[in-house]
Amino acid sequence: MRIRAVLLSSSAKWAIPFAVALSLFYYYGSGTPRETFSYSPALVSSALGTLYAVAYAIASALAVWESARLRKGGVWAMGPVRSRYRVAWNGIIPAVATAWVVLVLPVALALGSVAALPTPAGLGPLVMAMVLCVAHATIGFGVGILAPPVVAAPLMAVIVWVLVAFSWSSDAFWMRHVSGQYPTTLMFGETATYKSLVPPLLLAGGIAAGVAVLWLPLRSKAARGLLAAAVPVVCSVLAVQAVQGWTANPPLLANQAAMECAGGAPKVCVPQAGPADAATVRKAAASVLADLHAAGYPQTPDVIVDRLGEGRYPHPSTPNTWRVSLTRGLQQGELRYQITRAAVQFPCLRVDPVHGNAVVLWAATVTGEQATYDAHMKGRAFPKEKEVRRTVRNVLASDPREQAEWYRQSLANGCRQQP
Repeated sequence: MRIRAVLLSSSAKWAIPFAVALSLFYYYGSGTPRETFSYSPALVSSALGTLYAVAYAIASALAVWESARLRKGGVWAMGPVRSRYRVAWNGIIPAVATAWVVLVLPVALALGSVAALPTPAGLGPLVMAMVLCVAHATIGFGVGILAPPVVAAPLMAVIVWVLVAFSWSSDAFWMRHVSGQYPTTLMFGETATYKSLVPPLLLAGGIAAGVAVLWLPLRSKAARGLLAAAVPVVCSVLAVQAVQGWTANPPLLANQAAMECAGGAPKVCVPQAGPADAATVRKAAASVLADLHAAGYPQTPDVIVDRLGEGRYPHPSTPNTWRVSLTRGLQQGELRYQITRAAVQFPCLRVDPVHGNAVVLWAATVTGEQATYDAHMKGRAFPKEKEVRRTVRNVLASDPREQAEWYRQSLANGCRQQP
């Protein structure tokens, strides 16, 4: 049977317009994603954020309806011209197609809004959700064989939607990772790992497989029933075991955005999909370093990398690799200050505030960014402020060799109080 004929003769004929309206409502009602730019994985993830549960609920409810319609038409009592699985698949197609519209439409809109091309890594959550629509439709089809559709269809829609949608707010983290709603919205530079996509497929897929096993041509009803019960149980246990020890966020890959670099000593790298231009940022970095070196600053990094692509788990800077919020600094008009701030690296995590503020103020003044520093410190009282500012003025009046020695000693003194 042709797919077009199946859709026109099924509930999809009236359900797809409703699905389109619902998908658009959720997509435009969820707001514009922040700092995704034209990064495909973040755009896809943001577009799908509230629609997983909706798609699964639609797939389940429509499959119940189609199954009951076939049962009412006496399809199962007819001669076995086609296998039960072929008949079931023809009944599932309308439900799956309608649910896929809910998922694919917002993704296409999100990518099209910034003319971004989809990437294989970025489409992981979408492919997972589309496969799960098939699983939920299979489960719903099995329910429709036994239950009246007027009751079972809306009931399945509500049950599926509640179980999936509310899993995101559950304190039981394992529920978030097996429900089928990807438990976080990807940030710029992040992609979903294959490991994080498997547990929901195991859970829903195992239940769907159990339903399908009931139609196997086995003579022993007991063996068929036992197998149909064992498959979902085993798959559910495997799914829960796979997410043991995971926190609210699943395992993610970071620093996956393609980068463009410019120059050398230091080389400056920014994401290709971001708004920053590597050559422009390289020019600003060279200017800042020239000002610092003229005042006795001793270091020159090999690479300056934009933090934008690091996702939610940023890495610390090292003397050779500075990780700086270049894009954010460019957007806020304080690119030079961000680079200046990255130049000050104490060899400890907890820095004495007196020495810490003194060194940052010195660097900001040397690079002409004292106004930006003062704006950041506005309303923040730090100890011995007048003394710190007086010390910095005296240091700036000395020659570069003395300033370099003061800088080195201040870094050491700032970490001297460490336990």
